[in-house]
Amino acid sequence: MDTGGGRESPRLPTPGPSFVREETIRLHGAAAEEGRAVRVGMSAPSTTDDGWWLAVLWASDDDGVLEARAIAPRAGPPPGPPLMTLGPAFGGALSSLVAQENGRQALRIRLPPARDEHRPWERPLILQLAVKWDPVRGAVMQPNELAREALRAFARAIAAAARPG
Repeated sequence: MDTGGGRESPRLPTPGPSFVREETIRLHGAAAEEGRAVRVGMSAPSTTDDGWWLAVLWASDDDGVLEARAIAPRAGPPPGPPLMTLGPAFGGALSSLVAQENGRQALRIRLPPARDEHRPWERPLILQLAVKWDPVRGAVMQPNELAREALRAFARAIAAAARPG
């Protein structure tokens, strides 16, 4: 199976059914066939005792979860890990919904480790999300509405990753 980077490597299966309807986006990155459609899904969220909302988001196609390299710009992956590219776009897309703590967004995201940290873009495109929603937004929006916004933010971050700086 092609991981999106031209190497043969087993891809992870999709983690399961999406909590909210999957979003379909078109990839235009380095390893993508022009206009390749991928699905973006999300696990059912859970909430910790201290108010953090936890979920897992992923991008997949019929062969399983994509590798981050599939969303890199056509010129190739930027230096540094993919979170340096995805993070600002994801955080910006959710900025009006996320609570502030000590002047910072209460938002934490993480990707699984790369098999080889010298090739940081060769890792599954599975985002672990921890967020505290703005108290007003959290009170007036249903969990599926918040989930839909998080999923759309992830889709926008993926689309933005393929655009050159």
